[in-house]
Amino acid sequence: MRSRTAGMWWGTAIEAPDPGALARFYSELLDWPIGHEEPGTAIVAPPQGSVYLVFQQATDYQRPVWPPVDGEQRPMIHFDFQVGDLDSAVADAIALGATLASAQPQENVRVLLDPAGHPFCLCLDQE
Repeated sequence: MRSRTAGMWWGTAIEAPDPGALARFYSELLDWPIGHEEPGTAIVAPPQGSVYLVFQQATDYQRPVWPPVDGEQRPMIHFDFQVGDLDSAVADAIALGATLASAQPQENVRVLLDPAGHPFCLCLDQE
């Protein structure tokens, strides 16, 4: 977009049954502060950048199913996070409330589900 300039923010919005709780999960997972919270909305952003994640209330929220199953709510988005130690990153995420998905499609990637059921991947870059 030609109207964007350096330093302008960008982000993504994620639906959740409890946006504050999901924001706290990702805040702890990523070590990013919660920059704003109000009823129905919470925003997490890194202190050094202009990227953000906003978590918004969804009244009729349906947990996505991973791996996808015909007729069930499919994941609409997922996060990929590069990590330096896959086993310790998985352990940290689980300690914060994530669960390990039953389907694991790659050896150097672990699919986990956040507390609202959204899948996210921890990726070990082996290059």
